[in-house]
Amino acid sequence: MTRTVSFGIAMVLALFCLTGCGSKDLGGKELDTEKIAVTFNQEVARGGYKVVPTAELKNWIDKKKPMLIIDTMPLEASYKKNHIPTAVQFEFPIPEVESLNEAKKAEFEKLLGPDKDRLLVFYCGFTKCTRSHNGAMWAVKLGYHNVYRQPGGIKAWMEAGYPVAQEK
Repeated sequence: MTRTVSFGIAMVLALFCLTGCGSKDLGGKELDTEKIAVTFNQEVARGGYKVVPTAELKNWIDKKKPMLIIDTMPLEASYKKNHIPTAVQFEFPIPEVESLNEAKKAEFEKLLGPDKDRLLVFYCGFTKCTRSHNGAMWAVKLGYHNVYRQPGGIKAWMEAGYPVAQEK
């Protein structure tokens, strides 16, 4: 079993326990959480990238670890309002992207740079949002090797009380 799949399974179990495992009043929400966890795990397996939890990403930033953080949300509706400090914006759609036209692919590769071992971290709005999956998956498809997805997105970042940047 690969490290990515093992981590994905651990994420599923963590989500399960954090959202009420053992609770008597599940109110149907556990099935919703399970569906999100399973879908996320399947995306990670298909995408071939790794996962970095919000707190660990914050630690990387605090330690000034060299990386490129990519916000995959829309520029006007999201990125300009709130984004992780130092993040750059490159929008991806929500449905899984099976192909990129040559112009979009070239623009994306230009943003990511020539170093295929560069640490890349993708995020979007929240765990169910698949924009970050698309970005991370396409980085892997383009030959980048050190690709991560931060699953909780800007919502988890803000819930953790971490600082955000805004564009005017």
